[in-house]
Amino acid sequence: MTSPTGSAGSLNAGRRARDLRRVAEEQVDVLVVGLGATGAGAALDAAARGLSVAAIDAHDLAFGTSRWSSKMIHGGLRYLAKGQVDVAYESAVERGLLLRNTHLVRAQPYVLPLTPEVGRAQAALTMTGYRLGDALRTGARTPRPLLPGPSRLPAARVRELAPMISPYGLRGGLLSWDGRLLDDARLVVALARTAAWCGARVLTRCRALSLEPGGAVVEDTLTGERLTIRARVVVNATGVWAGNLDPSVRLRPSRGTHLVVRGLEGLRSGLHLPMPGSLNRFALVLPQADGRVYVGLTDEPVDGPVPDVPVAPESDVSALLALLNSVLDTPLERSAVTGAFAGLRPLLDTSAGGRAATADLSRRHAVLSRSGVVTVVGGKLTTYRRMAEDAIDHAVALRGLSAGPSITAALPLIGAGPVPEGVPRRLAERYGSEAAEIWALAREFPQEAGLGLTLGELVWSVRHEGALDPADLLDRRTRLGLVAADREAAAALAAQAFGL
Repeated sequence: MTSPTGSAGSLNAGRRARDLRRVAEEQVDVLVVGLGATGAGAALDAAARGLSVAAIDAHDLAFGTSRWSSKMIHGGLRYLAKGQVDVAYESAVERGLLLRNTHLVRAQPYVLPLTPEVGRAQAALTMTGYRLGDALRTGARTPRPLLPGPSRLPAARVRELAPMISPYGLRGGLLSWDGRLLDDARLVVALARTAAWCGARVLTRCRALSLEPGGAVVEDTLTGERLTIRARVVVNATGVWAGNLDPSVRLRPSRGTHLVVRGLEGLRSGLHLPMPGSLNRFALVLPQADGRVYVGLTDEPVDGPVPDVPVAPESDVSALLALLNSVLDTPLERSAVTGAFAGLRPLLDTSAGGRAATADLSRRHAVLSRSGVVTVVGGKLTTYRRMAEDAIDHAVALRGLSAGPSITAALPLIGAGPVPEGVPRRLAERYGSEAAEIWALAREFPQEAGLGLTLGELVWSVRHEGALDPADLLDRRTRLGLVAADREAAAALAAQAFGL
């Protein structure tokens, strides 16, 4: 299927104003509330079936959990260890589709260093798991060129890929491959733009105050005005906030913390670091194209009200830094942690008493309905497309809507087409088939914003990617905001982008 192109997939302030006026006057087939990966995916799934769609979010695209992920698109190896073969297979299938359908997902190598703390029995068990994961790849029909298989590495090769690993007692390493996102927030932007290309009205800064079988009362948070969006069916895809709109949903949020570190220059692969006391949980060390390195992630229960932006506690920072330092030749000081971020997983708690450890809760998703509102919860970023498909299937059946089956398994996202020749590699990787247009803007507005980004790229995000204020640019269209010093240095240029 041809990749979407053209202005029909552009999001900006002018389009938002026009679409907001229209949704106040019409009835849509589907109203999606929440524009994380699942909500944007649901809007795309419904619009691609020919249904009329409005999709709203109280904040911005990818404002919630979807921008705080580990950036992994994984094949479900951990679920195999728990006997959840169906969840593992679903993950492997969806990983293969993402490797095909967007330029933002590619294969990533990971090395597990065989240090003295990793016993031979644990190493053998882990390699068996990697091989079972490769069998899942085969079962999911993901070609070997898209995702290579596991292998053992000698110690010298481990040190070539990760020269900061301590050579003391190093027996070699285990190499595995999985999918990784260039940027999870940019995946959500691509989903929302592709949905808009299919005809969806994508509206950020629109808060749902209440849901009803016939639509929702919505507040435009930019003006304070209220309107009613009439819809034949409503899909609640607000993740950890789903219970605010549907009190019958019982979630057990789990916090995943990541560090942003410097001092690991020369890291050429990701790292798997076994978590103490567990045979099938690993911390991840993932180098970024911008030179930063992310280290994560934790799995800690969160009680009480769900914040809009979770904070990474110092206890998580200390634990992750200690685990990383356990394998380094020269341990990093606390000052090497230049930033940290935390996301909340919307886990569905079906355990007795609702007090199960979050690490033990299933990552299966669920589609629920009450009073004509469809709620989709649970799951994980890798399987957002399947979650969206299941939610829209349920919505179509619930209201008897005239629509065919989902086509998103074969639908490339914006940017997935052929990459133009002659553009810088960084732009090609970040923007795919649209890279030539961004390259032209980058030459017109070459001022540097940091991390290799230019003012031209910020202007592109304002004109085509739905950014409405500088925070959208700094925190979601780019990741300049993860480090306070980078945010401060780029703030003036981000504001300037809105006047060009």
